[in-house]
Amino acid sequence: MDRLATISGAVGFWLSLLGVVGIILSPLGFRFGLWDAGFALRKVLSGATVSGVIGFVLCLFAIAIAKFTGARFDLSRALVGLVIGGIFAGYVLLQLKTVKSLPMIHDITTDTANPPTFVALADARKAAPNGIEYKGAEIASQQKQAYPDIAPHVSALPPAQLFAKAEGAARAAGWEIVAADAQAGRIEAMATTLLYAFKDDIVIRIASKDNGSQLDMRSMSRVGVSDVGVNAKRIREFFVALKASGA
Repeated sequence: MDRLATISGAVGFWLSLLGVVGIILSPLGFRFGLWDAGFALRKVLSGATVSGVIGFVLCLFAIAIAKFTGARFDLSRALVGLVIGGIFAGYVLLQLKTVKSLPMIHDITTDTANPPTFVALADARKAAPNGIEYKGAEIASQQKQAYPDIAPHVSALPPAQLFAKAEGAARAAGWEIVAADAQAGRIEAMATTLLYAFKDDIVIRIASKDNGSQLDMRSMSRVGVSDVGVNAKRIREFFVALKASGA
């Protein structure tokens, strides 16, 4: 039993450590151009998760052997592997659970019938894996079911004033403003995700409505089938900031 516990603990420790290395390398490799997003997520990150989970199980197995049989081995290393594997693999598995709970879409807009169009970012979108075209009813129904609160922002302010407020909120959000055409009532920007530095594109459209104006927004990822709710969250946070500014 001593030998079994020792081998299980040692292998589990190194597999847990390998999982951590994989989780770190996945975004770094993408950022430095060593592999594309698909390889980073489906190969490196998935492999790291499997490694971490197996490492966690083996370390737990080794500790259980020691507890119930009195086997002697380097318990400290198994405990470290248990903690490392549990934290990192657990986080990734939680993310995967989130992905499965949300629709597999990456293009969110407040106007699913006539979404704002990209102009300044058109070429960048056409060159991106996810393209530029809105998929219409194919994703509109999924969006409405998952994010029923995503709707246009109606303001009592005239278009020019709402445009100024929207541009200020966009800059405060840290987005890279690509175009700000007050006459057309259109703002286009890019947002960069923290970990993988994925580029998401945003277009805001402002038009007069009744005695005020209406703001529609579209946030779309360049890569990935699912956005894990990031685009909907971005629109919600932007509208909160917009309302806080008096718009």
